[in-house]
Amino acid sequence: MSKPLVEGAKAPAFSIETTDGKKQLSSYKGKDLVLYFYPKDDTPGCTNEAKDFSALAPDFASAGAEILGVSRDTLAKHGKFTEKHDLKIPLGADEDGSVCEAFGVWVEKNMYGRIYMGIARSTFLIGPDGKIKRIWPKVRVKGHAEEVLASVKR
Repeated sequence: MSKPLVEGAKAPAFSIETTDGKKQLSSYKGKDLVLYFYPKDDTPGCTNEAKDFSALAPDFASAGAEILGVSRDTLAKHGKFTEKHDLKIPLGADEDGSVCEAFGVWVEKNMYGRIYMGIARSTFLIGPDGKIKRIWPKVRVKGHAEEVLASVKR
């Protein structure tokens, strides 16, 4: 188990297939990157989060930030999810879980006494220099995209 990431630390390098083609951490050099992890396409919380980030995508872009949502769903599933909800942000398919592991969001969860592994809804704001500016662990969806945008603008 690697030690948890902290603000000010260098973000782990990653490479991932997205609905916008292959992306690496270096693809975002010189820009802020809002990297958010979510459990599953087409579930209520994840859908709302993706729609909120999509609605604010132009505001993030004008603030010099790009957004990338990541889950362990396949690229095909991301494609359907994007089309169904007219999403305006790229989604990364971390099928092997390596990006989730690198960012420490693949965790043991407990729902109604059932213990299983899953993605902890988390967001990382990575600066143009590749360092983590802010971490939101255990995200509550309502108002989250607005809070992240406010942080990017600061």
